[in-house]
Amino acid sequence: MGQETPTAQSYIDLLRQIRDVSFATVDEKGAPQIRIIDIMLAEPGAVVFCTARGKDFYRQLTRDSRVAVCGLTRDFKMISLSGRARRLPDADQHAWVDRIFEANPSMNDVYPGDARYVLEAFALDNGDLEFFDLGVSPINRRSLTLGDAAPAARGFRITDACVGCSTCARVCPQGTVMAGGPGEPYRIDQSHCLHCGLCVERCPVGAIEHREVA
Repeated sequence: MGQETPTAQSYIDLLRQIRDVSFATVDEKGAPQIRIIDIMLAEPGAVVFCTARGKDFYRQLTRDSRVAVCGLTRDFKMISLSGRARRLPDADQHAWVDRIFEANPSMNDVYPGDARYVLEAFALDNGDLEFFDLGVSPINRRSLTLGDAAPAARGFRITDACVGCSTCARVCPQGTVMAGGPGEPYRIDQSHCLHCGLCVERCPVGAIEHREVA
């Protein structure tokens, strides 16, 4: 029986296991800001986190909900998630905070008693999720989505301008470029592509295009 294909939920659960991950936001001047934040809960289709109302992080989230999250395991598996953070409803805030403290009892030492309610809970349940494993050869990459986000095309694509010279296949560090069918262009196995761009630089006829900045 083959190995089960990981789902978006399995990567959400892995983010929770990593727990301390980088959260990037945009400040009022449009500059990037980043800090380490705990993934407090792994919910079905969502990660839940919290921050205090007095924090710059809170003001950035409520002014511009765009956020990017990135975590790395000890064996070099990276998970990145980007989308819009959603502040959970007012009526449920105390219940969410109580759940967070139950699942993360060390929080009681930081915010004892009712001080916990200066925190507010947010969910990230809609966006792009990418898994990138540098600990295997060839490397392994998977792109998924949360919620109703549309899949984002990443990396490179070999177009019909390909002349079949095989230059791209010879220079690929991960051996991820292969011949297509008769009369068809070479193709890239996206699940093992580094997105390094060496194939683009070496293609003699400019037949490879960058689909999106990853």
